[in-house]
Amino acid sequence: MLESVLVANRGEIARRVIRTARTMGIRAVAVYSDADADLPFVREADQAVRIGPAQPAQSYLDSSVIIEAARRSGAAAVHPGYGFLAENAGFARQVEAAGLTWVGPDPAAIEQMGDKIKARNLMEQAGVPVAPGSREPLISAAAAAEEAERIGFPVMVKAAAGGGGIGMSAAASQAELQAAFDTARSRAGRFFGSPEILLERYIERARHVEVQILGLADGTVLALGERDCSVQRRHQKVAEETPSPGVSAALREQMLAAAVRAGQAVAYRGAGTVECLVDTQAGAFVFLEMNTRLQVEHPVTELVTGIDLVEQQFLVAAGQPPSFDPAAVSPAGHALELRVYAEDPVRFLPGPGTITQWQEPSGPGVRVDAGYAAGNTVTPFYDPLLAKLCVHGADRQQALERAIEAVAAFRIEGPKTNLRFHAELLTSAEFVSGDYDTSLISKLRPR
Repeated sequence: MLESVLVANRGEIARRVIRTARTMGIRAVAVYSDADADLPFVREADQAVRIGPAQPAQSYLDSSVIIEAARRSGAAAVHPGYGFLAENAGFARQVEAAGLTWVGPDPAAIEQMGDKIKARNLMEQAGVPVAPGSREPLISAAAAAEEAERIGFPVMVKAAAGGGGIGMSAAASQAELQAAFDTARSRAGRFFGSPEILLERYIERARHVEVQILGLADGTVLALGERDCSVQRRHQKVAEETPSPGVSAALREQMLAAAVRAGQAVAYRGAGTVECLVDTQAGAFVFLEMNTRLQVEHPVTELVTGIDLVEQQFLVAAGQPPSFDPAAVSPAGHALELRVYAEDPVRFLPGPGTITQWQEPSGPGVRVDAGYAAGNTVTPFYDPLLAKLCVHGADRQQALERAIEAVAAFRIEGPKTNLRFHAELLTSAEFVSGDYDTSLISKLRPR
């Protein structure tokens, strides 16, 4: 087993990885920027190393200082969490070149799935359904216009090397396409270092459903169930649940099988996610992308399966078998995750500030993965995620009831939070019915 690990991240995910590492007897090393020196994950680690100023480019995104921190601390492995360098194949190779164990998939798999067009083509070859879309990157508006005519409107315009919904927008006509292309291309170059664009047929009433996969050390790829991530603002997830209330048993079986094929196509190892769009009218799904890392919303899968995914990541990295019987995985009950952000609950704009009160809910089926505590300051340098409020119930009704109670009991004062939004979401007729899609928030918060 690994003796020590450096967690190359911050906030709630660093704290969550540290928790499992210490449970397994693995010495945990945290890295922190000046802005994060007082956060809980720093004091909960066995050792903490300062890596630079608040700006991410000079701290959490600087691979050289992170590897130097691993060397100085004597860490034997690196766990990247999610975001920052988690899906950077170059960083993974640097970690391995330094003689450290990379707690993640093979860098080649990260690279293959990092380019959305290459990933689409590979998935199609593997028999995974894909939407009509670009087979080659688009670098001019003229090429995009021609491709849109071939695919058929409406189309979704997105960065070929991107993620997180940055720069994505739909176009219903050639007139709308020009503006969407220009915006996507500009943001693609600025955020991802590549101006290449792809187009895909836009599904107007879609659910965003993803499958948790786990590639074992012996090469086996498992599917551990799906998560519905359709509650989104600006193409970014706000709430997730499992199982999806919008997926039939037959469609679920097809999606899980396709996700396993996707993992096998890249010899996947460790925890990963195959994201899909479900056409609610056609009752069919298409591949969206593969995230070659642990997802923010992984706790809901843990709650229904009883499997600690971070533990499995460590075991796979050490070349060991899983701590559970792969043939006996049987998800039970229903789980929800609500992302608690320091943001305006109406306009969803970030709102940094010092936390003057922090009181977490508790009780049967309630889990809180938090990155902050009273007295901490939420700075403008990073994503404003404060905590993930997760609940588990015997069925969806019980999970909803527990979630409503937990939201009401969560007390955070100082910065604004979106807890009020979650209270509205959980009692909205559309969400309660389970018959919703990615347009839900725009209906709850019409402009």
